[in-house]
Amino acid sequence: EIYSGMRIDRWIRNNVASLPQSLIEKSLRKGKIKVNNKKQNSSYKLKIGDKIKFFNLSFKEYKNKEPNKKFSPSIKLLKVHENRILENNDDFIVIDKRPGIAVQGGTKSKKNLIDILASSEFFRDTKPFPVHRLDKETSGIMIISKNHNSARLLTTLFRLRKIHKTYLAICHGHISKKKGELKDELIIFENNKKKIEKAITYYRVLSETDSMSFLELKPVTGRKHQLRKQLALTNNPIVGDKKYILSNKKNKSDKDLMLHAYSLKFYINNKKFFYKASPPDAFNKYL
Repeated sequence: EIYSGMRIDRWIRNNVASLPQSLIEKSLRKGKIKVNNKKQNSSYKLKIGDKIKFFNLSFKEYKNKEPNKKFSPSIKLLKVHENRILENNDDFIVIDKRPGIAVQGGTKSKKNLIDILASSEFFRDTKPFPVHRLDKETSGIMIISKNHNSARLLTTLFRLRKIHKTYLAICHGHISKKKGELKDELIIFENNKKKIEKAITYYRVLSETDSMSFLELKPVTGRKHQLRKQLALTNNPIVGDKKYILSNKKNKSDKDLMLHAYSLKFYINNKKFFYKASPPDAFNKYL
């Protein structure tokens, strides 16, 4: 039940082996991994009762590959991030993420929050499990689990929309209606296939100038780049966004993305958890 709604590729990495995404997708495409005896793509979301079968799946071609090296932080960098931890308990930490640091390592970015925290005293007897995303350029509140049980519970709460997030953003232009709902069908491409995802966000204009608006944003859904895409669609892209921009505003002069995960609220066994973090200096200065 805890895996219901989880993507098949993520389930494989969490429960079978930490395989390259390319190998998982190739195996699904060739029918070496099937769900209920049918081929599925990597974005397939598991349902209760699904049966996953592996057929002649070989990992030999990857055995001789050099394993991905973890990023090793300096003591100074480690302390910088440790000092931003707002909550530490047996199950998770809550950290105020700096802008400009990726959550997980990738081909473009070796320095990442997960590898930094893995070297921390806070994770001495365990390892960090990310349970939600923040873009590299986005600052603010983030939860990172310390064990599988906590990760499963928090992942489920996020999926069921039981964790309520509030963001602050500075965007270009005016929004005529000062309070309302953004409802869009966002287009994404997976395995060269076009997909449409519904995105819902509640917003409120906190203040404005002749050319800017300061917004409070409460996303209901959790799509990739949701807030950035939705505001760009209203012709109000977030200041500093290099990806989703107006054709007549290049955003090149704005160093930082003016998007901050301000607060996060949820309940576990009727106990309320609430965390908030003030925006970084660059955000406040621009504001």
